Amino acid sequence: MKKFLVPICFFLVTMAYSQDDLLKSLDSTQIQDSYSTATFKALQLVTLQTTKMPAKKEFYFVVSHRFGTVKDGFESFFGLDNATTKLGGIYGVTDWLSVSLSRHTLNKMYETGVKYRMARQSNSFPLDIVGYSVADINTFLEKDQYPGLEFKNRMTYVQQLLISRKIGEKLSLELVPSFVHKNLYNPDIERDNQFSFGGGGRYKITKRLSVNLEYMHNFDKPEFYKNPLSVGLDVETGGHVFQLIFTNSQSMSESGYLTNASGNWGKGDFFFGFNLYRVF
Repeated sequence: MKKFLVPICFFLVTMAYSQDDLLKSLDSTQIQDSYSTATFKALQLVTLQTTKMPAKKEFYFVVSHRFGTVKDGFESFFGLDNATTKLGGIYGVTDWLSVSLSRHTLNKMYETGVKYRMARQSNSFPLDIVGYSVADINTFLEKDQYPGLEFKNRMTYVQQLLISRKIGEKLSLELVPSFVHKNLYNPDIERDNQFSFGGGGRYKITKRLSVNLEYMHNFDKPEFYKNPLSVGLDVETGGHVFQLIFTNSQSMSESGYLTNASGNWGKGDFFFGFNLYRVF
């Protein structure tokens, strides 16, 4: 486990405001202190993280759902019978550093993350650059299924570099190189280290609506898994950011989303879901 701390470290309003004030902050396109603002409305594009950071002492409560595949039709009520849930919190330690903790019903996974800003788009620099480091703990694994199972075998690590640019009033784009390491894996079908590259973008339709698209290409995935492709809609509703999502991956963790996308868009095999953010 120690050997992965070095690369991870290396890549190393509030309720008192009115809802209108929050919306103005989210939708602002002005340059403040020479920095570009409101590149993205939410902390996630669809499943991928964005370069948006919580402000200092700002807390986000996150509720996410991914339902089952819609291809089964009324048999599973288009996937609504097979929901998975994520509950989590994100806290801004400073304006450039945040920490997060969440729990996923899929694989009974706990996920902790650190997000840190390295550079900001401004009049003198063209990009926002943010690092994102994640550690997942799979508590679904049982010792009777895996003799000799140790705590370290439950761990999966993810390192991402988020690089974005606000192109104009309506368009923002992001590139995301990602690295995933699994301590427990089946060498017959997958690799312990998997590298992905892709990204996405957000296009603003109205003051409170935007369309988001993301795609990641996994260079090391098993043949029977797909590259994750997702589309979403951001909806501003007062102090909430609500995201409607269609994706070919049911998993909401970075490690699952990047390595285990199973749906086939061409066969109508995709998943509906949503992300809900409430800021305090």
